[in-house]
Amino acid sequence: MRILGLMKASKESEAGVPPSRELMERMGAFVEEVTKAGVMVSSDGLQPSSKGKRLKLEGGKVTVTDGPFTESKELVASYALLQVKDMDEALMWCTRFLEVLGEGECELRPLFGPEDFSPDVFTPEEAAREAATRQQMERNARR
Repeated sequence: MRILGLMKASKESEAGVPPSRELMERMGAFVEEVTKAGVMVSSDGLQPSSKGKRLKLEGGKVTVTDGPFTESKELVASYALLQVKDMDEALMWCTRFLEVLGEGECELRPLFGPEDFSPDVFTPEEAAREAATRQQMERNARR
């Protein structure tokens, strides 16, 4: 089961305040542990929303809005893609991560896979093509 963990942004992360050296060391040790356990697929912190853009397509027209996104109450500061046996395992790792941070709020969301669709929506051939594409994305990410 693949689960995406989303770390809610804080005033500090939105202001672009970097973590302390001590926190980076604690997070580094935790990320190393999760990776060695075969759980961590990918993880990164996000720069503040002030450096981002939002795109919206409506009525055939694309609108681009520059950050910061002050109207959004729940911005994301970082993400982690986890490969776990079930949601309980994801909860355990996320709890451990929050303990490393000392505080914070995370959201865990399962990702859809080919197995989540019936054959009339996602044929076996399409599932095979999707698996091959996913493998290529993983190879590209390692470069």
